[in-house]
Amino acid sequence: MVDRNDKDMDWLYRQEQPDQPEPTAVMPSFPAPDASADSRPAAARPNATTLPPPVPPRAARRRTRRRRPVRRFIGTLLALWLVFLLVTPLIAWTIGTRVDATPAGERPADQPGTTVLLVGSDARPGVAGARTDTMMLMHRPTVGDPVLLSLPRDSLVSIPGRSDNRLNAAFAFGGAPLLVETVEANTGIRVDGYLEVGFDGVVDVVDAIGGIEVCPTFDIDDRDSHLTMSAGCQTVDGTTALGYVRMRKGDPRGDLGRIERQREVMGAMAREVIHPMTVLNPVRYWQLNMAAAQSLGRGEDTGLLDMAAVAAGFFAATTGSGISMTVPVAGTGNVEGVGSIVRWDDDAAAPVFAALAAGDTTGLAP
Repeated sequence: MVDRNDKDMDWLYRQEQPDQPEPTAVMPSFPAPDASADSRPAAARPNATTLPPPVPPRAARRRTRRRRPVRRFIGTLLALWLVFLLVTPLIAWTIGTRVDATPAGERPADQPGTTVLLVGSDARPGVAGARTDTMMLMHRPTVGDPVLLSLPRDSLVSIPGRSDNRLNAAFAFGGAPLLVETVEANTGIRVDGYLEVGFDGVVDVVDAIGGIEVCPTFDIDDRDSHLTMSAGCQTVDGTTALGYVRMRKGDPRGDLGRIERQREVMGAMAREVIHPMTVLNPVRYWQLNMAAAQSLGRGEDTGLLDMAAVAAGFFAATTGSGISMTVPVAGTGNVEGVGSIVRWDDDAAAPVFAALAAGDTTGLAP
């Protein structure tokens, strides 16, 4: 019998042992690099938290390039438009007629504020022998609202060097200088500037702005002014507007009614002049300025700044944010050798004249 060696036979009798898992391999660790040891500049070192900006798509780059010329074109167009708006009135200013309106006699001392005499005549400014139906004082005070004060043309006043007569007779006798002197002598207000508008200019200006709306309160059939109109609001052209403001005999209130219509027409013109469509329409804007310039005469002492101040006050007074009024009237009548006249209410008129002379209109009411 063969003597077995147990150790040699262990392979036969040994139970199979389960496989043992192999040990997990561990990667060797290395110390993190020292940033201070990097010899490159900070701007050149990679930054894991900062990503390069995305490259815009090619189509987006093309759209951006297209927008820039469009923006430049619009900006240039707006700049040219502003230049046109500013230069056109300056050109018109150089076209206007100069009128000698400096009075010869004694004058009131300088007063606060600015007062300009506005006159409407039936001829081109500066032409001798012309008549006037419209006389207004446009006052820009230092304190208070601007005032547009109408002076009835039939007002019975003292004319320096002559007997008492109607106010418009001063213009017929001695032109603008005597008219200014007469206004100053009867009101105590110093006239700083003078503007004269030919009636033909009213026609051209109204036509340039496309007509105005007027609202007569009664039917009109006046042969002298060649005017026939029905009562009620309606849009009229320049010729009809001129007849509307000049008509007197067909108005039961005579000269006082005409003054109200004059203010009505001037207010309607002012609203159209500052209307956006007038400013945005280059043809209308140019025609308006040229029509006004060709019919406008200004005194030798009336400067551009005076005009700007008066224009601002005029628009305020005729559009409701200022005071538009007539000299207080005591009544009407007839004077032999003179004709129909309007008498001022001296007691009521004195505070009005004093307010304008003081440049403070806070106590005045329309």
